[in-house]
Amino acid sequence: MVDISEKRFEHDIEQFMITSGGLVNFSWQDEHGTWVYSHVFDRDKCLYIDVLTDFIKSTQPKAWKRYETLYGDQAKAKLAARFDKEVQDHGLIHVLRNGITDMGVKLKVCYFKPESELNEKDNELYQKNIVSVTRQFYFSASTHETIDMVISVNGIPVIALELKNQFTGQNYEDAICQYKQRDTKEKIFRLNYRFLVYFAVDHYETWMATVLKGEHTYFLPFNQGSNGAGNSGGKGNPANPDGYSTSYLWEKVLTKDSILDLIRKFVSFVKEKKEVEVNGKTKEVIEEKLIFPRYHQFDVVHKVVDDVRKNGAGKNYLIEHSAGSGKSNSIAWIAYRLASLFDSDNKPVFNSVIVVTNRVVLDSQLQDTINGFDHTPGLVEAIDEKKGSRGLKDAINDKKRIIICTVQKFLFAYKDFADLSGRNFAVLIDEAHQGQNGKTALALKTGLLDKEKALKEYADEEGIDVDDLTEGDVLDNLIAQGKHTNQTFIAFTATPKPKTLEAFGMVDASAKTADGKPRFKPFHVYSMKQAIQEGFILDVLQDYLTIKEAFKIVKVTEENPELIEGPAQKALVRYYKEHGYTIGHKTDVIMSNFMQSGIKKINGHAKAMVVADSRHNAVRYYWAIKDYIKSHPAECHNVGVLVAFSGTVKFDDDTDNEYTEANLNIDADGHSINTDKKFRKAIKSDKYQIMIVADKYQTGFDEPLLHSMYVDKKLAGVNAVQTLSRLNRVTRGKEDTFVLDFVNTEGEIKKAFSQFYEDTVLDGITDYNQVYDIRTKINEYMLYDFAVVDEFCNIMSSQSGKKQTGTTSGKLSSLLKSVVDNYMELDKDKQFLYRGLIKKFNKAYSFIAQLVRIHDEELFKEYLFTSHLISYLPAEKTNKYLLDDKIRLEFESLKESFRGSIQLEKSGEFKPGNSTDAPVRKKKKDTLERIIEKVNDKYNGEFTDSDRVIISGILNMFMNDTEIKKYQRYALSNDPEMFINSLFPEKFMEIVAKCFLENNDTFKKLYEDSDFKLKVMQTMGKELYTELRKKTDNEQK
Repeated sequence: MVDISEKRFEHDIEQFMITSGGLVNFSWQDEHGTWVYSHVFDRDKCLYIDVLTDFIKSTQPKAWKRYETLYGDQAKAKLAARFDKEVQDHGLIHVLRNGITDMGVKLKVCYFKPESELNEKDNELYQKNIVSVTRQFYFSASTHETIDMVISVNGIPVIALELKNQFTGQNYEDAICQYKQRDTKEKIFRLNYRFLVYFAVDHYETWMATVLKGEHTYFLPFNQGSNGAGNSGGKGNPANPDGYSTSYLWEKVLTKDSILDLIRKFVSFVKEKKEVEVNGKTKEVIEEKLIFPRYHQFDVVHKVVDDVRKNGAGKNYLIEHSAGSGKSNSIAWIAYRLASLFDSDNKPVFNSVIVVTNRVVLDSQLQDTINGFDHTPGLVEAIDEKKGSRGLKDAINDKKRIIICTVQKFLFAYKDFADLSGRNFAVLIDEAHQGQNGKTALALKTGLLDKEKALKEYADEEGIDVDDLTEGDVLDNLIAQGKHTNQTFIAFTATPKPKTLEAFGMVDASAKTADGKPRFKPFHVYSMKQAIQEGFILDVLQDYLTIKEAFKIVKVTEENPELIEGPAQKALVRYYKEHGYTIGHKTDVIMSNFMQSGIKKINGHAKAMVVADSRHNAVRYYWAIKDYIKSHPAECHNVGVLVAFSGTVKFDDDTDNEYTEANLNIDADGHSINTDKKFRKAIKSDKYQIMIVADKYQTGFDEPLLHSMYVDKKLAGVNAVQTLSRLNRVTRGKEDTFVLDFVNTEGEIKKAFSQFYEDTVLDGITDYNQVYDIRTKINEYMLYDFAVVDEFCNIMSSQSGKKQTGTTSGKLSSLLKSVVDNYMELDKDKQFLYRGLIKKFNKAYSFIAQLVRIHDEELFKEYLFTSHLISYLPAEKTNKYLLDDKIRLEFESLKESFRGSIQLEKSGEFKPGNSTDAPVRKKKKDTLERIIEKVNDKYNGEFTDSDRVIISGILNMFMNDTEIKKYQRYALSNDPEMFINSLFPEKFMEIVAKCFLENNDTFKKLYEDSDFKLKVMQTMGKELYTELRKKTDNEQK
């Protein structure tokens, strides 16, 4: 019979460890089944003190001899005591990496594998590490409890495993329960004292924790994913035809080399300052935690490093890792390893590693993580705003090992870099899209170029001698194109676009398109699907509510002008979106929902984000929500709102005032919340629950307390995923999320997310010759000849940098003038097409030049010429119609159209964009009346009297009232607040009474619902205030 017991499971794991994993066993069973232990574990000191002593004697005989001279027979006891004291003061990770010092004697407790195999002595010391496994490990001095398996390094317990067996009716969950029942007062379970990780393992799954907290212990999955590590899929592990599904744990992770590598280059002990509110007061606390890699992090680090070691510099790697993947740590681990990586010939692969990021958080996290591994001063150089581009220049020229900066700094620094011949660079890009912009990508590549090698490659490709090449800016730009053998790019993203896949992805050797073209895929994948299923992020589509907006606009003027249809339709929709009644109605929906449900989530700490479609509407929502809070004091007690947008906002009816974040976001003490740091701190506090955003904070804002989102903006593709993903961060007490969407349909959101739910691939390749096809179309207009292009480029090359004179810029613009004059003689349709072709040519050339070197000096010169020409070609001014005085909003309704979970399917296949056509100018005209009909048809609804926008009726009656002149004077001589709250209410009730008598059904709600009446009065007051001031202006004109 086959032995299917738990003991057999232990035995199988142990046998691999001691026969193939490099471990030694400290325990076994004799013929009677009794456990025998080869070494004594001191349960008080939590050490195999004899093993530690033997290791030190073996590796540091002179130091141990001095130690024995100091302490004689008490040497072992003193060693144990000093070891314990240093661990308590500095933590086990620090002691394992740095050893201990006692009375001037320095003792290592562990040796790590040298980076180069040339150091034979260090390699011998490394081999003498004693990594052991003990089964049925007795850990307590007061009980007889055991842990199934414990791995120790030189007598120091570092890894615990509890094993369960489905054949006996148990699984990893039972192992987790067992850990949660452990007495956390036991010394051995203290954080960063002995165990660095606790594994709960069965035949199918592995879970881990880094600290035991009783019932509050938090275990994370340590699984490969349903299709194996680095592949698209869901949670769990694939079946293993050659053994257990969890065998990767002991075959790849728990080998001697891997364990020591984890201690040296993965595990981190971090202390984070956090602000918490206690009884309404902010208090700073220090949170300590151990960071152990999740399996996909362990896997991607090793796969990237191993591939670079094998292939050297020059390859690109696209890492498609979902939000919640721990990208910051993955980048730090890869950067640190690459900075000290040697190839198979024991030569350094890279001279410097550059991390490109726009996140301040990553700057500090990267430095803290790497400094935890290595205390070498200056190892990490972060180029902040104070250091600027000069700091980047100095860091490159001084050969700093790890440099952190923004990609924009390369634009201003790269020309000042020293000769980089013979130097290799690894560039890790925090967000892959940052590495694709034409000018910045070219500056990055040009700056890091090994010019000597590139010139030789270019000459070989051209079939000429290097000495025959003509030095200059044109040649410098040509040799910088394409990929370079001294540059490796490792780009991370959760949402790869087609260009991202082609620029950084790898060719899928197992698949091609139907016409035989290559297929591009990421090097490593940790999918959104897996992250959700494993619980590292929440599914933001699980509770999604869409609202169908319907409205009807009527023309209130005899005029019926002919207008350009597109801009006019936008003006009509904008009128509806900005209408006070619309904003007020949506605000009621938002606040009613959030105050009844959302605000109670996350133990009463939940936040909401309102996504506005413009900065102006963000301010309007801010005012409307402030008004709602003011008019609902009991319901909205202690509820605060913030608004986020860039720049300033001015309103046509309020030209005297400018609105900014700084003058709108004022705290209770009257201080302006005027920086990003202050804003993030404020929204995290209990003082503010709602944030309204317009573009700002729709990406890169990770606040785990965000629970509800109210979307009043069109979202698509990457933008939809990034915006809604603001909600997906997990935190204690957060079990779900909620989205209410006024604009997008369930189908549109499903399409956007499905592209990035699993892995993303690109079927096909960009047609490099499209730049020639586009140029041909441009030249058909005959607005310039190549002699002008040549002269332009000669001036650019001969008078660049310090050679520039006071007339250089003027000469260039004069050359462009003749082209601009010819352009202006074209009709409007041809101007639109021509300008579109120039933009398309520039964009195509700059992207293709990142992929390959285009051996065409004339083509590059034309690109240089047109990239400057585009700034001189005036774009057609957009028709922005103001139709407010010609139309009225008659009906408006918001009705639920979908509620539930949006189920995603794999749909991540892109095609390259190879079109050479420019966009067509759309200038179809129609009458205002017909355009209104078309808009009303598009936003049609089944309206009832309750949907009638009664403001229109009240406004019409008011404008015909005999006291109109008096209120016109009131509006002119008072601010809006005085007019709306003090001067207008009495007249409002008088008009409402008249309207009620004329149409009882439509206006009776004003008498039945006091909140509704207040909202209508305030909205009406604002509308009327604007109308009356505008009327006065028109009369004066």
